[in-house]
Amino acid sequence: MVLTELTLTDFGVVEATSLELRPGLVALTGETGAGKTMVVSGLGHLLGQRADAGIVRRGAQRAVVAGRWQVDAATASLVAGLGGACDDGELITIRQVAATGRSKAVVGGAPVPVSALAGLELATIHGQSEQLRLGTPERQRELLDAHARPAGLARYRQAWAERAAAAAELGELESASQERAREADMLRFGLDEIAAVEPLPGEDEQLAAEQARLLDLDDLRQLAARAHAALSGNDDDFDVPSAVGLVGDAAKTLTTLADRDPSADGLRTRALEARLLVEELAQELASYLADLVDDPLRLEAVSARRAALATLTRKYGATTFEVIDWAGRAAARLGTLDGSDDRIADLRVRLEALDAELAELAGGISKARRAAADSLATAARGELAALAMPHARLEFVVEEQELGPHGADRVELLFAANPGSQLAPLGKVASGGELSRVRLALEVVLADADGHTFVFDEVDAGVGGAVGLEIGRRLQRLAQNSQVIVVTHLAQVAAFADQHLVVRKSSDGEVTTSDVVEVSDDARVAELARMMGGNADTQAARRHARELLTSASRG
Repeated sequence: MVLTELTLTDFGVVEATSLELRPGLVALTGETGAGKTMVVSGLGHLLGQRADAGIVRRGAQRAVVAGRWQVDAATASLVAGLGGACDDGELITIRQVAATGRSKAVVGGAPVPVSALAGLELATIHGQSEQLRLGTPERQRELLDAHARPAGLARYRQAWAERAAAAAELGELESASQERAREADMLRFGLDEIAAVEPLPGEDEQLAAEQARLLDLDDLRQLAARAHAALSGNDDDFDVPSAVGLVGDAAKTLTTLADRDPSADGLRTRALEARLLVEELAQELASYLADLVDDPLRLEAVSARRAALATLTRKYGATTFEVIDWAGRAAARLGTLDGSDDRIADLRVRLEALDAELAELAGGISKARRAAADSLATAARGELAALAMPHARLEFVVEEQELGPHGADRVELLFAANPGSQLAPLGKVASGGELSRVRLALEVVLADADGHTFVFDEVDAGVGGAVGLEIGRRLQRLAQNSQVIVVTHLAQVAAFADQHLVVRKSSDGEVTTSDVVEVSDDARVAELARMMGGNADTQAARRHARELLTSASRG
């Protein structure tokens, strides 16, 4: 990855500036307080650093930092996964921080969570915090792994995550086993109770109607008998007219009428039809009456069945439809609960398999780390010797420990700066200047041939003179395959840069503003002369600066 352009707007003391950056070594210099850290801070925000409303320029509503990058296919794929897009390998990232503290990020034209910026790993910033982190076993393990590149480390981390997920699921299932057992017993009881009754859909409504009919049998018979008598006549009183007789008489009369007057034939037809309908109704009513027989046994059976159904509808649903639906859901849930026991057994087998795989992978990772520990320390010692630390000693110690997310090793970097000094943990015995040189030495050794963007802030802290020259040479060497941006106060470092940027500040008496400009030729000579503490306008200072540039160009 290469950062080709960086734009800052209302960012700290920077009102608006745009930097065009090139591959190789880029030096960023300027007087103390000019705002060099704003450039590093801006890059940090592009890489997902936590936002601080304090970086918004006074009077502005928001600070904006944007970066234009040349990225590889793997990064372009990550961007596509976030919904963004790269144009012919070019990616634009934007970070906005409002004066209220709210922050927004855009990657390839797509709004993304700020955390997604860090996941792209577009650049690595080595500042004071990274210097302190170098003293931690975690960072030291990362450096050793970058050199060792254990073949099974990626699979180990994946298997460890799988194991953590399986263990969490198993723990949840086991902790809830009693509750599941109680729920399963309740469901089985309900299903058994329903199965014993075997309710049918709508059966409760049908039985309710049948019971009401059986209970009202006397009234029904009386009503049906009255209707039947009206239709067919009264057997006890033949003088009482009936509907069948009356309609029959009417049909007979209309037949005579139609014989004498053909125009009345329609009336005769309808009368005959009416007689048939009344006779059929009378017959059906007689059949209905015949069926209205007292059946105490059936009434008792219906009442008992309704009572059994009522037991179910009180517990599992208001109707038999709802009871049957509950039974279906309960059976499915019971299947899930019963399957939990099978799942527990499967998870235990899975954990055993993962533990065995992790142990085997960890052995290979440990072997690779131990094999790489000496070679990395030896290579770094060679770099430290060139950085005016000829007697410095480094040793990576790989100690066995319980399996963890990164293997079964605890990695610690031991350091001694002077002859006769005992090796001790780097973070406890190294000074700030020593830490910065150890960090640079390791970075040079671990430099990726595929290229990356490194940002060094305060890498030359606590050093000067000849050591500064060697730091410049190492940064130049690192920049052969990577883009290296260094914030420096040493002319000896800046002289090695392929591109030299200067942060300059101005003030109107009330507001201080910083801007960044690229310098070359005489302007660069003048800046180097200033950095060396001389008067940039004197011939001696300029001659010294040119000699430094000439020396740096020879490497």
